[in-house]
Parts: sequence; structure tokens; C-alpha cells
Amino acid sequence: MAHYILLMKLSPAGQARLLEDPEALVRAHAEIDADHVTGLGLYAVLGEYDVVGIIEAPDNEAAARYSLKLGMMAGSSIQTLPAVPLATLDGRGDDPTSQLLEGLELGLPDDAL
Repeated sequence: MAHYILLMKLSPAGQARLLEDPEALVRAHAEIDADHVTGLGLYAVLGEYDVVGIIEAPDNEAAARYSLKLGMMAGSSIQTLPAVPLATLDGRGDDPTSQLLEGLELGLPDDAL
């Protein structure tokens, strides 16, 4: 399964709906016939976008259908980005979730912990 980042800009009506009922997006996800799409998280954010979502979908077509349906239900425009785990870029083909941070030196200052 592939992961996708959904960057949402709510319309004024969508903003009002979300302020009135913060669970509206969660319910919208549950109501969508999602073609094996799983919602992994929804986050309100500051800046250019209002909400960021993370989903898992079997392919680009399923992610696009989900994104379009969610945008219609939520009153938002959505930019959908496929997300590739960094660990897959090394070309080894290992399981990206188990290899992501293995052996990684984060370089944090001692006083950061």
C-alpha cells in the first residue's frame, strides 16, 4: 500500500462547518466508499493549508477518487501528494518501515534531549 499526503484548503463554508463541528472531516472519511483507502491522520495546520491528511491507498487512482470525494464533502480543494519513504530511495528494496531510522545519526545537540 502507498501513502499519500492531502493538503486541504477549506472554502469559507468548509471553514465554518469545521468550526461548528470539528468531527465533520472524520465523519466524511467514514462515509466515503474508499476503495480500500485507510485514513492515518488528520491535522489542522497553520499556514497556506488548513488541514493535512495522511492516507494509505492501493494506487494513485484510489487516492485520487478518495481525495475528490473528501474535497466535495468537506468543502475544500485538496492537493494530493504521493509519499515515498526515504528508506526506499537507497535501492536495496528492504522493508522501508523497519529500515527508516536504522543507523541514522540525528546530530541532535546534547542539551536537546
